[in-house]
Amino acid sequence: MTSPAEDSITPAEPSAPSVPVGVSRRVLTREIWLVLALSLGASGVAAVISFAGVLTSAKPISGQTAVIVGSRAPGRPWLDLSWQVFAIVTALVPVALVGHFLARGGETLRTIGFDLRDRLRDLGRGTAIAAIIGGAGLLFYIGAHATGANLTVDPSQLPDYWWRIPILIAVSAQNAVLEEVVVLGYLNHRLDQLGWSVRRATVTSSLIRGSYHLYQGLGGFAGNVIMGVIFTWLYRRWGRIMPLVVAHTLIDTAALIGATYLLGKVSWLPS
Repeated sequence: MTSPAEDSITPAEPSAPSVPVGVSRRVLTREIWLVLALSLGASGVAAVISFAGVLTSAKPISGQTAVIVGSRAPGRPWLDLSWQVFAIVTALVPVALVGHFLARGGETLRTIGFDLRDRLRDLGRGTAIAAIIGGAGLLFYIGAHATGANLTVDPSQLPDYWWRIPILIAVSAQNAVLEEVVVLGYLNHRLDQLGWSVRRATVTSSLIRGSYHLYQGLGGFAGNVIMGVIFTWLYRRWGRIMPLVVAHTLIDTAALIGATYLLGKVSWLPS
């Protein structure tokens, strides 16, 4: 017998999806590991190593800075722009890989709700989620920094060139698509196919989401684990990741652009 909590986040499908025809459970498990190793799983390991460096530094955690988007060729704007575009495009390759693996089993990215079928509803839901999660996340970050559990996050150190804002928006969209397709939609769908319980899959997905934000500190880790649980619940309720992609894009865009103009100019934002 399942608990009420588990019943409330039962997948939208009438029955749990089965392993694709012609693909063994072992192959499916190996596929998951490879996708994560080429994308956010590797980022999680890198973040753990980065945080180990933070902990072993002589400086207190809150006295150190984590930069999210920085210049890749200081003083050389066109080369910098080329590197920024290159990084954005190559970061989305795992999304294409996920689409390829889904197609092998007769599915598509539409299976996890990554499409434009319901644009207006997705936009409305995503905007509402962004307003709630974004505001709560900012307060959580300020509180975590005040306790010394979080680094000072500098979202953007891009130079003031004409392409700065477009690149920040593109980075926000790239992060949203990559994270929500891989860690939210794809991973939960595959774990369902392997017969994992909703609770176990939710915890796993959320912990992975938190792991690659650990470079920001314990606050960044905890905040994103909570966000992961909420996003997973909403994904299972709606059967679509697009509202969450919209929300994530809006949250990151507001953070990156807002920090560009506010950091160091307002007293309430750590700098």
